[in-house]
Amino acid sequence: MSEDVRIRRIGAKEAPSRVEALADLLVDCVEGGASVSFMWPLPREKAMAFWRTVAEGVTRGERALLVAEDGAGHLLGTVQLILSLPENQPHRADVAKMLVHRQARRRGVAARLMAAVEDEARREGRTVLVLDTVTGGDAERLYARAGWQRVGEVPHYALMPDGTPCSTTYFYKHL
Repeated sequence: MSEDVRIRRIGAKEAPSRVEALADLLVDCVEGGASVSFMWPLPREKAMAFWRTVAEGVTRGERALLVAEDGAGHLLGTVQLILSLPENQPHRADVAKMLVHRQARRRGVAARLMAAVEDEARREGRTVLVLDTVTGGDAERLYARAGWQRVGEVPHYALMPDGTPCSTTYFYKHL
């Protein structure tokens, strides 16, 4: 079913025009219980403000923004590569905000986004990637299957959208 999914990097000119669709995706994920820095209910305007900031980072070259789309161009998922890091880490990037719409899950979208963000990191000359995720969630299993190395867990690191504390697991991958 993932054959109809296209993964691509969104450029500086296009990023602002995708803010609304990205906001809808974020709201869907947070409503579904994803712990991705936001609490429920998540007002659409707050989600749009977040994605406007991301679009500005894309324009400045601080972030690479990848999207997964179906054959009709509808947004299914996204992931970011944070490139703007301290000067003593020019070889490293952070992977952030991997989101897949609830209706597009279990179709290989997340795995394809992760492979694409790793390819993008290589193109950017990055050889060490770092990410964090909710301990015990589907994403943790996805990263382990994709060859990411578990570093450790921080108990009660963040809150789930409903306010329940959750632990966070850190991963890295050498490319």
